[in-house]
Amino acid sequence: MTDAYIIDAVRTPVAKGKSSGAYADIHPVDLHAHALRAIVERTGIDPGQIDDVISGAVAQIGEQSGDTARWAALAAGYPESVPGVTVDRQCGSSQQAVHFAAQGVKAGAYEIAVASGVESMSRIPIGSQSVGRDWRGPAVGARYGDALVPQGISAELIADRWGLSRRSLDEFAAESHRRAAAAWSAGRFDAEVAPITGLRTDETIRPESTPESLAALRLAFRTDDWAARFPDLDWKVTAGNSSPVNDGSAAVLVASEAATNRLGLTPRARMVATAVVGDDPVLMLTGIIPATRKVLARAGLRIEDIDAFEVNEAFASVVLAWQAETGADLAKVNVNGGAIAIGHPLGGSGARLTTTLLGVLEQTGGRYGLQVMCEAGGQANAMIVERL
Repeated sequence: MTDAYIIDAVRTPVAKGKSSGAYADIHPVDLHAHALRAIVERTGIDPGQIDDVISGAVAQIGEQSGDTARWAALAAGYPESVPGVTVDRQCGSSQQAVHFAAQGVKAGAYEIAVASGVESMSRIPIGSQSVGRDWRGPAVGARYGDALVPQGISAELIADRWGLSRRSLDEFAAESHRRAAAAWSAGRFDAEVAPITGLRTDETIRPESTPESLAALRLAFRTDDWAARFPDLDWKVTAGNSSPVNDGSAAVLVASEAATNRLGLTPRARMVATAVVGDDPVLMLTGIIPATRKVLARAGLRIEDIDAFEVNEAFASVVLAWQAETGADLAKVNVNGGAIAIGHPLGGSGARLTTTLLGVLEQTGGRYGLQVMCEAGGQANAMIVERL
């Protein structure tokens, strides 16, 4: 089995997923195509040599339906011979695309593949694909009854189970903004971003955020109904210690050693191991804990061997619970800030994290990087890369 190498990765700046956001007038296919075009321009590869475009998108409805990967490849100017497929593993969709691309290369099914992702939350609001529909089905309802809850409630339950204070959540969120703002100021994001429509930086970073200012925000998910159902819950989750809604896209070029040598490409990293797990669908967002353990075991590494972590900041409570269970050094986690500051364009976030992880490893001289994402339904993806 051959190794799989990451040749390069690129992302758009992340925009607000609102009508006032920078990408609100851009069709998601065109937003996606921008990243696909940029990855070809950066690597100099002939797009006709790409065996497949594997992309993530969560709200596969309306303008983001009908296999957006195929249409984005055509919109990017790729030859008609290049196929595309769109996957949905919820927030981990484009990380799953990276996994599939690497697995295809290792298996010999691909020599060159693009893994990418997109989400336009300004044009396709969150949850659009399931509004008015029983998307779980009666059998799941019979198995779990009314135990299943929305993600925001899961984030609250996680904070409660791990004894996380409101102050700790707000401190984590403020630090995410501080790190992201510092990374932009120092030019650490410049190399990974392909600007579009005049937007050159991420639109939701608030460097003025402090634990004190965040403490003034109201609770995001406490309603009378939920409070009655969980009367002993000490509610803590706000918009300030959660990820915002966003638009964005990203792309990663993965190739075999033979293709790398033949085309004179210089890889940035080697894919070491991947893992995916299922976990409790009620707590829902805790899968990153067993996923981290599983991918470390597959790689034959310890948590101490990892030089940089990218852990998706869906909610501050999720990352802090993960840290408490794994013992990871928070100084190595989301070094350039995370999704609470940079943003979380759902289907595009996995490839965005990969793009940022490569940059952090190169900036710090680290060898191994670990990326992990929680996902709706109680799943998680994890992968380890080695900087070359």
